[in-house]
Formats: sequence, C-alpha cells, structure tokens
Amino acid sequence: MAFCGIPESALKFYHDLAANNTKSWWELNRGIYDSSVRAPITELMSELEAEFGSFKVFRPYRDVRFGKDKTPIKDHQGAVIQVEDAVAYYFQVNSEGIMVAGGWYSPLGPQLNRFRAAVDGPLAPELRQIMKSVAKSFELDGRPMKTKPRGIDADNPNLDLLRFKAVTASRHYDDPAVFGVASFGKKVRKDFKALTPMIEWLADVVGPAEDPSAEM
Repeated sequence: MAFCGIPESALKFYHDLAANNTKSWWELNRGIYDSSVRAPITELMSELEAEFGSFKVFRPYRDVRFGKDKTPIKDHQGAVIQVEDAVAYYFQVNSEGIMVAGGWYSPLGPQLNRFRAAVDGPLAPELRQIMKSVAKSFELDGRPMKTKPRGIDADNPNLDLLRFKAVTASRHYDDPAVFGVASFGKKVRKDFKALTPMIEWLADVVGPAEDPSAEM
C-alpha cells in the first residue's frame, strides 16, 4: 500500500503503552501497533528504499535479559537504512512525535581512530562545511568527550572535532497535520537528501567496523 502518513493513533499507542507496558496489554493492542505504527513506517521506508537503500524496521520487543527494567515493549519504533557499520539514516515514532535522523551513531572497532585521523588533517574543513549546511535544519550532536583524546595538543585547531565520539543530526515533527498526511513522505525524502552528504562523508571516512587488512 502507498504511504498515507503516520496516524495520530501511533503516538497515542505509545502514550498508552507508557502506563500499560505489560505482555497482556501488548497482546490486546498488538493490532493497533501493526496497523498504526509498523504498517505506515514500512510503507514509508518502502517508498524511500530505491533512492537510499534497503531498510530494516526494528522489532518492538526490548531485550530484558540483563537489565532491571523488565517492561517488554520499546517506547518507540525505529527503522534504519544502513550505509556502513554504525552509519545510517534513521526514522522513529514515539509518544512525542516523529524523529528523522542520520549519521555515525557509535564508534565500532577502528572507526574512531580513522575519524580522528581524518579530522586532524586536511579533511576537517570538509566536515565543518557539511555540518554547517546540515545545522540549518537539524540538531547536531557529536557526543564529545569532556577531556581531550590522549596525545592531542590542547591548542589543536580541530580539538572540538577530535573530541567527537559520534556525528549525528536529527529533527523532530510534533504536528499531526504535518506527519499525518501522504505528503509527509516528501518531507522525509527531503530530509534524507539533506543528510546524504554528511552520511556519505562519514561512511567513506570511518569505514567498516573491522580492519580489512587484519584478515589478509
């Protein structure tokens, strides 16, 4: 089916879930989740797939094996288009509204060292220019360290970038009149396009989580 928007009932589902996060409530309301949350997200991502790549809609269940919180269902529903290890486009629905996001969200293996090598050299101005453009419509987050990385001088001109442990950008929609209609798909496509230069730069720079040379 064609994407017709994210219904307001999707937000209500998560609002109600917050007070009723039990297996029995989930079983009674699974149909609402399927029709109001999972189905429209799948329809939206299907329309974007040809342009941005194959997608995955995450499972709604929490992993409760190791934490004290045993509530079974996540308080949000996300979908992702993976471009490189830990580099992706992201779409999310929760009780507050919609989030459209993307970037490098968690350093894996040698990715952090590659990123630091890049921004400690001639590639730093490229990233700054990309981030400046993205910041016009998105909120940027680098999850910076409180201290400087080991071996980096305190007067390094790129110290701010070298402190980054991620590079992500996100924007939020909270008006059902915006996200509840079919044309919202065009807004998400526009957002993903705006994020593409940053995502492609990060994918090229941080590369895969494993070092290919280590397998030779």
